[in-house]
Amino acid sequence: MTDGFQGHTGPAHGSAAPDMPPLVRPPVPEQNEGDAVHLFQRRQEQDAPTTTPAEELAILDAPPTPEVVHAEDAAERPLGPTGRPLPDFPVPAPLATHGHARVISMCNQKGGVGKTTTTINLGAALVEYGRKVLLVDFDPQGSLSVGLGLNPHEMEHTVYNLLMQKDVDFHDVVVHTTVPGMDLLPSNIDLAAAEVQLVHEVGREQTLQRALAQAIEEYDVILIDCQPSLGLLTVNALTASQGVLVPLECEYFALRGVALLKTTIDKVRERLNPALEIDGVLGTMFDGRTLHSREVMERLVEAWGDKVFHTVIKRTVKFSDSTVAGEPITSYASDSPGADAYRQLAREVYARCLAG
Repeated sequence: MTDGFQGHTGPAHGSAAPDMPPLVRPPVPEQNEGDAVHLFQRRQEQDAPTTTPAEELAILDAPPTPEVVHAEDAAERPLGPTGRPLPDFPVPAPLATHGHARVISMCNQKGGVGKTTTTINLGAALVEYGRKVLLVDFDPQGSLSVGLGLNPHEMEHTVYNLLMQKDVDFHDVVVHTTVPGMDLLPSNIDLAAAEVQLVHEVGREQTLQRALAQAIEEYDVILIDCQPSLGLLTVNALTASQGVLVPLECEYFALRGVALLKTTIDKVRERLNPALEIDGVLGTMFDGRTLHSREVMERLVEAWGDKVFHTVIKRTVKFSDSTVAGEPITSYASDSPGADAYRQLAREVYARCLAG
């Protein structure tokens, strides 16, 4: 395998998103009892009334002063969870035909950041807007397949067979999900063997790209759920993709490995796939009630700028419930804030990288 892709443990040189500095909050100055008394007295003096009772009655009897609204204030948009003005993302226009899909990898070498949840629910939200979507379970754990109500160990063909057996066709493997318009290439533990078997193959990094050639002409969007590593399978997914979506838990330790991922993406772009670009970084498991989540989001925007999606996925138990039910949150709890968040993400993804 080419140097720098598999087993890379060195520092992430040349990254545009370096490891974040520690979150240091300014110390709160100590106050003694005397200072507190003086502060209380000053506040009482400031809060004391400055008008006589007669003047107060005159104020109450006076006609109301019309409120002056400046055009700049009226045009201001509310700030979103990222601390930036929240744009209004339009609903995608309907399509007359399907095909020429954009392939997007959900990639992060850290596990438990919401890759599978985002793959399922973003795909389902795009289907609601009239897009035909293919989900690719490219993780040997098969979490994407399980999250859609399938038993990976009972399937005759998986994405492993599509990669390794020339007599297996794309249509032999694809499975229709409970969401009309959203299909799946399932996976199970057999896919772990592919990473070993592909090492000695010629053009091993383009294996998935060749396997998806037929599907690109049948779908509008292909979402690949990558495994939590930067090994050969992930490199295959990046080589087959035009875009990368990076789900990132709003927790400090999740920030530290993003520089290594950025370095891997840069190497794949330089050596294998010049068309590859980062579509965006998605904050997940955000809890605006905690100072830590807000600080992590602030650092994320400082490091990645406009690459950070305005949409933020907040914590909710409905995601776990919908996974147990084997269906997307957009159908399991259609009116929930989580479903609305993924619909907004679908509109933002469309505006960023699908509208053209």
